[in-house]
Amino acid sequence: MEKTLILGVGNYLMSDDGLSVHVLERLQNSGLIPDEVEMVDGGTCGLDLLRYLEGVTNLIIIDAVNRRGGVPGTIIRLEGDQVPAYLSLKISPHDIGLPDLLATAKLRDLYPEHIVVLGIQPASLEISVSLSPQVEEKIDTLIDLIVQEVVELVV
Repeated sequence: MEKTLILGVGNYLMSDDGLSVHVLERLQNSGLIPDEVEMVDGGTCGLDLLRYLEGVTNLIIIDAVNRRGGVPGTIIRLEGDQVPAYLSLKISPHDIGLPDLLATAKLRDLYPEHIVVLGIQPASLEISVSLSPQVEEKIDTLIDLIVQEVVELVV
C-alpha cells in the first residue's frame, strides 16, 4: 500500500513563509483528507524530518514558493525535475534544510517516488504571524488543489 505524506515547511513567524501552518490547520479541521494520509508541520526542522519519510511513496510539500519576479498570490505547482531545481534556489534557514533532507533521503533510500511542491508566491516575509492579503485570498484555492492531488494519489 502506498503511503502519502503532506509536509508543511516554513517559518510561522515570517508572515507568508508560514503559509503551510495555516494550510495544514485548515486541512486538519476540514475532514477533506483521508485518515491514512499523514500531515506533518515540519516548520524549519530540516534533517529532523527524515524519520517521517520512512515508507513514503507520495510526498506533497506545502511551502511559500518565492520565485524571483513572481506575482504575489500566484499558486505554484512543481513536480519531477522542477523540485530539485526549485530547491537549489532556496536561501532562508528552512530552505537550506529541505534540500538537505531530500538529498539525505536519496542516500538512505527513503526518497519518495512522487514529490510535488504546492505553494503560493509570497508578498511578505516580514515578521508577523498573519498572512498577507494576496496570500490569504488564495488559501482556499490551494487547499482545493491539495485535496485534488491527494484524491488522485490515494484513490
